[in-house]
Amino acid sequence: MRRAVLNVLLAAGFFAVAFGVLVARNAPASGYEASIYAATPSLAWLGFAFALAVAVGTTLSARGVHQGLGIALGGTTMVAIVGLPSVRNYYFQGKGDALTHLGWTRDFLQGTMYPHELFYPGVHSIASAFHLASGVPVQRAVLVTVVFLFVPFLLFVPLVVRDLSGSALAAGFAAIVSWMVLPINNVATHMGVHTNSNALFLVPVVLFAFVAYLRRRDDLERLFGLSPLSGLVLLTGAGLLLVHPQQMINVVVILAAASLVQFVGRRRFTDHPVVAHSSAYVHTLALGGLFVLWAGSNARFRDAFSGLIYGVFASDIGASSEVGQRGGSLTEIGGSLGELFVKMFLVSALVALAVGLFVLLTWLGWTRIERESKTLVTYFGFALIPLNGMFLVYFIGTPTMAFRQVGFIFVVVTILAGVALAHAFGWLSGAITTPGASAVAALVLGACLALALLTVFSTPFIYTAGQHVTEQQVNGYETAFEHGNDERLYAGYGYGVYRHSDGIYGTEADTTVSSSWSYGDVVEAESFGEGNYSGAYAGDEYYLVVTEYDLVRELEVYRGLHYDEHDLDRLEGYEGANKLVSNGEFRLYTVDADVDV
Repeated sequence: MRRAVLNVLLAAGFFAVAFGVLVARNAPASGYEASIYAATPSLAWLGFAFALAVAVGTTLSARGVHQGLGIALGGTTMVAIVGLPSVRNYYFQGKGDALTHLGWTRDFLQGTMYPHELFYPGVHSIASAFHLASGVPVQRAVLVTVVFLFVPFLLFVPLVVRDLSGSALAAGFAAIVSWMVLPINNVATHMGVHTNSNALFLVPVVLFAFVAYLRRRDDLERLFGLSPLSGLVLLTGAGLLLVHPQQMINVVVILAAASLVQFVGRRRFTDHPVVAHSSAYVHTLALGGLFVLWAGSNARFRDAFSGLIYGVFASDIGASSEVGQRGGSLTEIGGSLGELFVKMFLVSALVALAVGLFVLLTWLGWTRIERESKTLVTYFGFALIPLNGMFLVYFIGTPTMAFRQVGFIFVVVTILAGVALAHAFGWLSGAITTPGASAVAALVLGACLALALLTVFSTPFIYTAGQHVTEQQVNGYETAFEHGNDERLYAGYGYGVYRHSDGIYGTEADTTVSSSWSYGDVVEAESFGEGNYSGAYAGDEYYLVVTEYDLVRELEVYRGLHYDEHDLDRLEGYEGANKLVSNGEFRLYTVDADVDV
C-alpha cells in the first residue's frame, strides 16, 4: 500500500477516535446504565470501529513507522473505550470490592490508614496522588487510575514480543491480541478498580525487563555485579507486589520455570542460547523472598491461604460446585453455560488453542524459529505448566482465585499469541499469497476483536448488570446513613449495603452500617416474597434499600429468579413499611416486621 494512502488512513483513524470520544463526552450518563455499550451513542462506536479497522489493517500490512502508528492507533482506541466511564462522566464504576478500594483511598487521604498498613497499597496510592495533584474528586481519581494502569499492557505486550522474537510481524499480532483484553473474564477479573485485575496490566512491564535482561550480555554496564536491566527486573517486580501480590508470585513462577530450564540446559549443552542467557536464579530468590516476607507478615494473606487449604479438602466448596449452581440458575432465566462460554471465552479458547499448538510444535522441532527465540518461548511455555497447576488447586479450593489465575495465564498467552500467529501467518502466506493471508488474518482477528470487546465491561449481554454507581444513588445512601437510627440495621434488595458505607466514608470510619454484614446484608428472598418480613431479615425493625441497580439486576437481568416484581408492591401496601427516601435512583424503607397485617 502506498505511503500516501497509509498516511490518509491513519489520519482518518485518529480523527475517528477523537470524534468518538467527543460524541461520547457530549452524551453523559443521566441515570443508571445497565450497559455502557447500549448507552454510548452509536456514532461513537462507529468512530471506534473505523479506527480499530484501520489499526488492524495497518498493523498487519505495514512495517516501520506506519506499523508503529497503526499499533498506536489501536492502543489509543482501546484507551478511549476502557476510559468510557470517565469520558461519559460516571460518578463511579464498580460495586463490591471497587467500593472498598475507593474507601481505602479515602482512608489514605483522611489519614485514618497509611499505605504500609494495606497489603496492596499501589492503586490507592496512585489514586491519592492524582487527587492531590489535580484536585479532581476522589472517585474520579480512582477511575483515572484504572485507565492509567491499563496503558502499560498495550505498550509492553508488543515490546515483549518484539524483543522475544525479533519480528515486527509478531509484535503486530501481539498488539492486536492485546486489544482483545483477554485477561479480563468478568468472573474474577474485572475492568474497573480491582487491584488483582489492575496488576495484570503491569505484568508485561516486568516480563519485558526480564526478557531484555536475559538477552543483554554487555558486562561493561554492570556495577558490583548488578546490571541496570537486572535491577529493573527487581524494581518492576517489587512494584507489582504493591499493586497485588498474587500476580507478583505468578511472575516468580515464570522466573523459577526459566531458572529450571537454565539449570537443566546448562548441564546438557555447551553451545546453546540457554548457556549465554543471563541467569534468573538471583531474581527468582530475591522476588520470592520478598513475597514471603511481605505476605507472611499479613493477616489477610494468612486467612486467605487458610481458606484455600480448607477449600481444597472440603467437598462442598470449589469451582465445580459453583459452576453447577450457576448453570442451573442460567437455565432458569433462559440462558445456558454453553451460550455464556461462547460469549465470554470463545475468543480466549481459540487463542489459547493456537498458542498451545505452536508451543507443542516448537518443542517437537516442527517450526522455523531461531534458537534463541525458541529458548525464550520455552521459558514461557514451560511456565504455563505450573501456572495451570496452580489454577487446578484454586479450582478445587477457591473459585474466585481460580479465575484470577486464568487472568494471569492469559497475559502469558497474549504474549505467546503474537509469535504463534506470526508463524501461522507465514504458513498461510506460503499456501496462498501474502495479500490473501493478510485479508484472512484481518477478517478473523477483526471478528475476534469485536466479540472480545463486548465483554470488557459487565453487561446484560453476559447476564450481569453494569456496575455503574450514580450520584443519585450515592446521595441516597448518604441521606440514609446520616439520618438513620443507629439501632436499626440496613438490608439490601438482592445486593448488600455496607460496601457503600466503605465508598462514602472510608473503611476505617466509625459507622454502624458494616454491622449489617454479619446478618447477610440482604433480605431473604423467599420470606420477603411471602410477606414474612420478620423472617426476611434479622430483627423486627430494619431499613430496606432498593436502588435502580437492584431492580435492573433482579427483575430484568435475572428475570425475577430471586425476587418477584410484585414483592415491592406488596411492601408498599404493608402497614409497617414507610418510604423515607426516594430520588428516582434510590429508595429507603423502614420495615417494622412486628406490625399485624
